[in-house]
Amino acid sequence: MGGYYDAIAPGYDKLHGEEQLSKANLILQNMEVKPSDVLLDVGCGSAKALSVFGCEKFGIDPSFELLKLAKIPVVQGVAEKLPFSANSFDIVLSLTAVHHFSDVKKSLQEMLRVSRRDVVVSVLKKAQNFKEIESNILSVLSVYKRVDETHDVIFFARKSFK
Repeated sequence: MGGYYDAIAPGYDKLHGEEQLSKANLILQNMEVKPSDVLLDVGCGSAKALSVFGCEKFGIDPSFELLKLAKIPVVQGVAEKLPFSANSFDIVLSLTAVHHFSDVKKSLQEMLRVSRRDVVVSVLKKAQNFKEIESNILSVLSVYKRVDETHDVIFFARKSFK
């Protein structure tokens, strides 16, 4: 299920860890996260970036090898079919993963379904399908803020807005 990411798992945090932590910190600067919040990271990889969030955290990723590195509760799975009940998480985020999803619109709808409040999606600026992803984000989510970061654009949405 994880293919490429299973193969690079041993060096994943060295390759992507610092960049992902930087994005997570930027998200924290732009939204309130309470200790009582429950967060889901869709496409969490090793979930190292979640260490900055002072709340209960869960992750989902197709790469079994990356999930073995996680220090939080994780589930192997895909964004297009999240194995959680509706309104299970206060915050659902996805850091630089959406361009890997096989069905972006369905994935965003799933993220919205399992969120009680916030959905945050960072999109790689260099992604071949950036414009299509952005269009899907703007049609599915109620975006209230857009932050341009070095490598990504981060979209902040609130479920109650739609």
